[in-house]
Amino acid sequence: MITLITGGSRSGKSAFAQQEAEKINAPRLFIATCPRIDPEMDGRILRHQQDREGLGWQTAEVPVRLTEELDRTPAGTTVLIDCLTLWINNLMYQAEQKEKEISEDQITALAEELARAVRQHQGQVFLVTNEVGLGIVPDNPLVRRYRDLVGRCNQVIAAFADQVFLVSCGIPMRIK
Repeated sequence: MITLITGGSRSGKSAFAQQEAEKINAPRLFIATCPRIDPEMDGRILRHQQDREGLGWQTAEVPVRLTEELDRTPAGTTVLIDCLTLWINNLMYQAEQKEKEISEDQITALAEELARAVRQHQGQVFLVTNEVGLGIVPDNPLVRRYRDLVGRCNQVIAAFADQVFLVSCGIPMRIK
């Protein structure tokens, strides 16, 4: 079973994903894509870790290579990937460091590769992402490209997912 959970920032999607994953009696792996970039982000990461403390979670910090981590994950493990939005950020940053850009075609291919790896995993997988396209059109090309790449990734993963939830104000709504 593949579940995609989307919503705005601080909408409650991560908490909902964790609650749903914890209903499954299986080993649990939290794949964190958030890079450690400053003290404030370190504090956010620590709070997320404390939310999982004592609840049977293993954590893997994987900023980019999600499919490789899934391939290493034992069968039967419930996996929570949080979040795809930061994964895209990390992919864009990695490309920028090589003076390159990621196109929508490339992100489509990477998202399809991830979706296939998720589908092949023998265990339930929850993926968290942000719905970034509900606001105004960003005023600069980099942010517009980021929004477009996240939107494309979300569409690909949602197409592969068995169920999709939108979380708003802490309230999950099944949309697929």
